Amino acid sequence: MKKWECVVCGFIYDEEEGLPEEGIEPGTKWEDVPEDWVCPDCGVGKEDFEMIEI
Repeated sequence: MKKWECVVCGFIYDEEEGLPEEGIEPGTKWEDVPEDWVCPDCGVGKEDFEMIEI
């Protein structure tokens, strides 16, 4: 499981936790997050996220 960080606001998407409140189940890999999903904090798209080392 990996973590992805929004380069604009610093929001972290954790594949292990998912985002159940947005319909993304725990364990959902980044590539399986819908392409039209946007950062819940600042509204940018997936292209503005980078994988971070854990």
